[in-house]
Amino acid sequence: MLQFFKNPNYDITGKRKIAFTISIVIIIAGIVSLIFQGLNYGVDFAGGAKMQIAFKESISAEDLRSLFTEKDLGNPEIKSSGTDEYMITINANEAENSDDLIKEALTGVDYTILQIDKVGPKMGHEMRNNSYKAVGIALLLILIYITVRFEFKFAIGAVVALLHDILITLAFFSFFQWEFSLPVLAAFLTIVGYSLNDTIVVYDRIRENIKIHKGKPLLEVINLSINQSLSRTIITSLTTFVVVLILAIFGGQVLFGFSIAIVVGVIVGTYSSMFVAAPILIAWEHRFKEEKGKNKKR
Repeated sequence: MLQFFKNPNYDITGKRKIAFTISIVIIIAGIVSLIFQGLNYGVDFAGGAKMQIAFKESISAEDLRSLFTEKDLGNPEIKSSGTDEYMITINANEAENSDDLIKEALTGVDYTILQIDKVGPKMGHEMRNNSYKAVGIALLLILIYITVRFEFKFAIGAVVALLHDILITLAFFSFFQWEFSLPVLAAFLTIVGYSLNDTIVVYDRIRENIKIHKGKPLLEVINLSINQSLSRTIITSLTTFVVVLILAIFGGQVLFGFSIAIVVGVIVGTYSSMFVAAPILIAWEHRFKEEKGKNKKR
């Protein structure tokens, strides 16, 4: 088996407080950004019309945009989706008249409409609420699954780590105002599954080592377990990261949101499986030891 690290013995759990601090700073900054900037919702969640149009003759995005602005037909969002193909997004207020807008703006231009997606503002709001519910249900089911397979304290660690990954990825989408659409939501659910898989691998090793190294402090057992699964975690994450990074760079604007969400999610998910999910078990043990100590004094 390929290994990046031979017999690693890094003090990963010893750096947990630094890791927690970094995570908290990014999450707080993300929450502030979400309050003041919010997310750049796409047509799926904000409502509007999205049209994929192919042109017979070569035309740049700037020239295409000028066809709208010169005729006072608004300033739609225009993204390249292929050779002489563009995705034109019209906001919710003008979505009902989108067909007429396109006809008027592209008068005299030879084009073919390949795809049209229209979403009303109410439907967009409903889909947004449903997306929150989908993530919430996924986290609840994960909490139940990890509790059944391991213990409740493991489940808490896994769910906190997943919330950590979602919040940090959301923070980046708010910071850079990347479009948040249905494919991006799918990417977030993929991140949840990917990060959970990494966490379960570490948890399995912790459970095995607790049985093997009876009497050894939990801190040392967890650090040993993370080090033992380090090569597997890095190799798996790196191969996934390279693929989605290439997709983000060369996949075009249409696939950018999905792929960049996975890029951020893979990095954050790998980090959280080592520095968040596992160390939470240590915090959990310390908390209950303190409570037991107080009860004994009473």
